[in-house]
Amino acid sequence: MSNFQKAYYESPIGTIKVMGTDDLIYSIDFTDEIQKTNYNYHEIQNCIFQLDEYFTGKRKVFSINYILDGTDFQKRVWNEMMKIPFGKVVSYKDIAISIGYPKAVRAVGSAVGKNPMTIIIPCHRVVKSDGKIGNYGGGQWRKLWLLDHEGNEIGAYRPDS
Repeated sequence: MSNFQKAYYESPIGTIKVMGTDDLIYSIDFTDEIQKTNYNYHEIQNCIFQLDEYFTGKRKVFSINYILDGTDFQKRVWNEMMKIPFGKVVSYKDIAISIGYPKAVRAVGSAVGKNPMTIIIPCHRVVKSDGKIGNYGGGQWRKLWLLDHEGNEIGAYRPDS
């Protein structure tokens, strides 16, 4: 297997760290790390290019090569999140029902929280059934920014009180 490289992308909502090899992305996450990197792996360059297109409003769907490391249940949840269209939201309960585990809402929430591909796998598009936005690993303010950026009608989706 190739060696990992990491690269940092300065988005409008903070630094995003991308980790991968020449042909696969392994994780994308917000970070407080600020490092200059000299990355030369093709798929990392491709991922950062697509993130930039997303943040500048030129991209709604991602096309990167990635690998998911998680349990079978987590992978089912993550794959279901990939089906949520740009500009739409679904509830944790909706996902639980769609993957065949209607009573596993909390387990779905846990899997959503362990999403290794922030933004690419759009966990920000998952909200609570009661209309509140729920948690987000990058902070609720980022989730609201992403929902606004995508043009979601998020009137009811405001931070939990």
